[in-house]
Amino acid sequence: MIPIIGLTMGDAAGVGPEVIVKALCHQEATQACRSIVIGDAKQMERAAAIAGTHHIIRRIHEPKSAKFEPGTIDCLDLSLLPEDLPYGRLSPIAGDAAYRFIAKAVELAQAGQIDAICTAPISKEALHLGGHRYPGHTEILAALTGTTDYSMMLTSGRLRVIHLTTHVGLIQAIEQITPERTYRVVKLAHETLARAGMNKPRIAVCGINPHAGENGLFGNGEEETKLTPGIAKAQVEGIDVTGPYPADTLFYRANRGDFDMVVACYHDQGHAPIKVLGIEAGVNITVGLKGGIVRTSVDHGTAFDIAGKNMADERSMIAAILAAAELAPRAQ
Repeated sequence: MIPIIGLTMGDAAGVGPEVIVKALCHQEATQACRSIVIGDAKQMERAAAIAGTHHIIRRIHEPKSAKFEPGTIDCLDLSLLPEDLPYGRLSPIAGDAAYRFIAKAVELAQAGQIDAICTAPISKEALHLGGHRYPGHTEILAALTGTTDYSMMLTSGRLRVIHLTTHVGLIQAIEQITPERTYRVVKLAHETLARAGMNKPRIAVCGINPHAGENGLFGNGEEETKLTPGIAKAQVEGIDVTGPYPADTLFYRANRGDFDMVVACYHDQGHAPIKVLGIEAGVNITVGLKGGIVRTSVDHGTAFDIAGKNMADERSMIAAILAAAELAPRAQ
């Protein structure tokens, strides 16, 4: 069954509506899934006019009314924004609306009416001005689903990377890595790929130190104390996970196809290889949300400076839609 993906419109003062419209002009995006935009129909019509597409924006009020017809974009219209919302300016109205689009998507996913969520970019400043004090999408989704144990996953092409730690300093990151955290993230990686229909996914864990410590030559035995016990615990449960491996060669091997997922120990260890492969193809994914909800996102921001100018590049949105379609839980 082709999955239904809920595309949240993001901050309407940015490029979100435009990249969605442009992405849905591409056959690869429309054939991989059935898309419903969760947002504002008037803003989608503006974006279609700016982009010069001939899409008809079809207003719906519940997913079961969507028809998924060629040349038509089904928009679950929350009608929260003024038609003349200025592009490229911080707006508390747009920030509040962006939050409500996400909340509606979570509601639909929890009710089984959509199979995954794909988000266009939001502005943290506008979000705060709108009364929602969150650092970003991930924290909103965690709060709305009551999730405390989740992780960031990145993909680009065939390379998939999940992180033990993300937005903390390197010393703090190493402190935060524990055998239990290693086990939980490996398990999240396995469950995410298994729910997407992958049979016995192959997972590999990066070492913390150069050469994965090289038997104690580098570091203070962090691999043996922080990583290996968590890997062993997952292996006992039948998860196909190995490592730790030297990071400098592991990403090459994974991109070659030897592994289905790499577990990175800290932010730059996992982000740098993805960025090298091309930001336009990068996708940010939140995994571990309660209910098995998968959320994918573009790998760029609101781009207020080019909003409304028909300059936005839709490739990251296409990649995010394809990732959502790939990772959407399959009926068992």
